[in-house]
Amino acid sequence: MMKSKDLARRSSRAASIDRRDFLRLGAATTATLLASPVLAGTSYRGERQLAFRNTHTGEAVSATYWAEGDYVSDGLVEINSVLRDHRTDETYPIDTNLLEMLFLLQSKTESRQAYEVISGYRSPATNQSLRNKSSGVAKRSFHMRGKAIDIRLPDCDLKKLQLAALDLRAGGVGYYPGSGFIHVDVGPTRNW
Repeated sequence: MMKSKDLARRSSRAASIDRRDFLRLGAATTATLLASPVLAGTSYRGERQLAFRNTHTGEAVSATYWAEGDYVSDGLVEINSVLRDHRTDETYPIDTNLLEMLFLLQSKTESRQAYEVISGYRSPATNQSLRNKSSGVAKRSFHMRGKAIDIRLPDCDLKKLQLAALDLRAGGVGYYPGSGFIHVDVGPTRNW
């Protein structure tokens, strides 16, 4: 039987590893974001609005998510609801850096249409179900953390949208012309 001192020492060591990993991840994320053009563009002073239409549920929202120097909780709640996992009805907070990227992407393409959303947040159960059907679904998908979205813009050529997203250099960009969407996330900068 393990003595309480040994148990406490192991527990403390596990906690410090978790803390170290957490701090390392936080430092890496901060460095990535500070180097990202997305943050450079967030000096925009006016209100920031985004519009989405979920292609699976038909639900739509046009919401102000940032105003007067801060994020607007009601707008974020509305966006989170439309971008929820439509298969399980689970809602998860969408990363505000992803919203900033989408705002800049829409500005860059000069689109006036709502984003058509193929996939926003995905629960772990949904992600696993999709992985069972396709090798193209990542095991640790950023969708499960509210940091990724699969989209298109009706008034923007898909290739133009992909190139604009790549030009932001703010995360991952996947191009799926056969399925008619691009994937963007606020993970490491990469493309496929």
